Amino acid sequence: METTSDGKIKMPRVAKVKNKMAAPVQITAEQLLREAKERELELVPPPPKQKISDPEELADYRMRKRKMFEDNIRKSRSVMANWIKYAQWEESQKELQRARSIWERALDVDHRNITVWLKYAEMEMRCRQINHARNIWDRAVLVLPRANQFWYKYTYMEEMLGNIAGARQAFERWMEWEPEEQAWHSYINFELRYKELDRARTVYERYILCLAVIWLFFLTCVLVLVHPEVKNWIKYAKFEEKNSYINSARFIYERAVEFFGEDNISEYLLIAFAKFEEGQREHDRARVIYKYALDHLPKERCEEIYKHYTIHEKKFGSRAAIEDVIVSKRRFKYEEEIKANPMNYDAWFDYLRLLESDGNVEQVREAYERAIANVPPSQVKRHWRRYIYLWINYALFEELEAQDFERTRDVYKACLDVIPLKKFTFAKIWLMLAQFEIRQKNLNGARKVLGTAIGRCPKSKIFRGYIDLELQLREFDRCRMLYQKFLEFSPENCTTWMKYAELETILGDVERARSILELAINQPRLDMPEVLWKSYIDFEVDQEEYENARKLYKRLLQRTQHVKVWISYAKFELSLPEDGALARSRAVYREANRALKNSPDKEERLLLLEAWQSLEEEAGDEQSRQEVEKLMPQKVKKRKKIQTEDGLDAGWEEYFDYIFPDEELAKPNLKLLALAKKWKETKETTEENSES
Repeated sequence: METTSDGKIKMPRVAKVKNKMAAPVQITAEQLLREAKERELELVPPPPKQKISDPEELADYRMRKRKMFEDNIRKSRSVMANWIKYAQWEESQKELQRARSIWERALDVDHRNITVWLKYAEMEMRCRQINHARNIWDRAVLVLPRANQFWYKYTYMEEMLGNIAGARQAFERWMEWEPEEQAWHSYINFELRYKELDRARTVYERYILCLAVIWLFFLTCVLVLVHPEVKNWIKYAKFEEKNSYINSARFIYERAVEFFGEDNISEYLLIAFAKFEEGQREHDRARVIYKYALDHLPKERCEEIYKHYTIHEKKFGSRAAIEDVIVSKRRFKYEEEIKANPMNYDAWFDYLRLLESDGNVEQVREAYERAIANVPPSQVKRHWRRYIYLWINYALFEELEAQDFERTRDVYKACLDVIPLKKFTFAKIWLMLAQFEIRQKNLNGARKVLGTAIGRCPKSKIFRGYIDLELQLREFDRCRMLYQKFLEFSPENCTTWMKYAELETILGDVERARSILELAINQPRLDMPEVLWKSYIDFEVDQEEYENARKLYKRLLQRTQHVKVWISYAKFELSLPEDGALARSRAVYREANRALKNSPDKEERLLLLEAWQSLEEEAGDEQSRQEVEKLMPQKVKKRKKIQTEDGLDAGWEEYFDYIFPDEELAKPNLKLLALAKKWKETKETTEENSES
């Protein structure tokens, strides 16, 4: 490879393929497989074995082989495979001195090649040259102390030879280099194989101390946040537990928790600690550990804690303890939802309901304060509806659960201060505050609250609530004043006029009630005028002022010719306990028929005639029934074109139309059609008779 002037490696340029067309001769996969099979049949047989029969021939063979190996080494001195083959061949010829010489020459070429050292030492061990092998291992670990293969082989050799002290010495030399985890565990397992528990414990202590130093170094350099070596503390504690040193195991867990501290504690360490205490039947200790973990660990790392804590309580806890765990888990879930979206008021409701069931007043109060701090950013009323219920629940909690009435009053007032009253208000808050003051026997305070509400942000609901309060207190003069204010605020509200008149009627002031209703029907804009007129008429009927009611009907018909008004008028005349009621009702129907004759909506006239017909069927005679029957229309089917918004034809639509008798007389074409229809029916009858 070439290098540039700045020392960077220059990659070779790949030649572009100029001709991308298909090759003239195509090779298939089947052909490739067939050729491979044919080449298997052409394998060259191995050369024949050579038999050496005398020393001269053997010496000649050795000379030729040595010359070949030396030539290969001379050609490529850095290829260690040639050296290894050469040394192994000399070993096969039982020439150990020559083999050692070759291994030494190889190490001179590359003393950092691990394979050469391993093969060299293995040769000495195969030939039972223990001191030579030990010498090689000593040299290897001095040259390459971080090559764990040397240490493993070295200690294994000493242990197999029964040299336990020598193996231990090798392990001690190895541990001075602070190797990785497996090396320490190999040393510990070595001591355990020979029942040296104290020595194994000492190794564990050194190992933990070594890891502590490394961990503190990394933490100081801010390279890691949590070191993964918690498992080694757990292994140490389990080692003590396995050997029945319970107090020592517990002390190790406590040291581990203290060492990592609250900021870097691991959930796996605490779970192992709790399981240890559970195994020792110390369920209260285990419960304390789980609670400590839930209080000090971040919420996102508590999932496993909750899982094991729940299992523990289901196995060993009471019903209350199990419920406490479940509540804690649900609390964690709600905390996560609220953290993700503080404006999720539904999550706040569920969370607060859960806390209220727990019964800790201060904790619930703190949660409510956190909830109401999330004020909606916009000043649109529909965005505030769920938020306001947080304040309502807060106030009810303070009044009913905490029974702190002064704080309840402060909650209501703080809520009213938060609401942008210039934009909108919530009548429910004002009314609930007034009802709270009444429960506290503070009537003047309740009136002051409702009066302030009417003055600052009047609403129909507030007026109605204030009026209901005064009605219950039998303060009728105050009710009259409130109704007057209410009507000044909303004169188009028919319900208010009717309620005001109803109050005066109950109080026995009929003339005042009549005046109120008279004022109401003369208002220019009303939301439900038909209901108001009906209420006025019913009022006169209840007072048995039938002539006044009749005048009201006539005044109403001057304003509207609606068919329902005519029918109601006719039924009113029929219901009067006077002579000639039926005749007056018929007269109303006749007048209504004449009035609706030119109405564009023929169905209204049909509805009127059907009501009249129903009356005659119940109370009339044959002559009156025929009179109505002659007025009934004929139902005919017609078609009309349908046009789209663009003016295009969209087909035909069928509909039903009604033709009244007075319309037939006015239109000769209709009369002609009727005669033609009659002639057709007569002709069909004549043909049937002739055929028979």
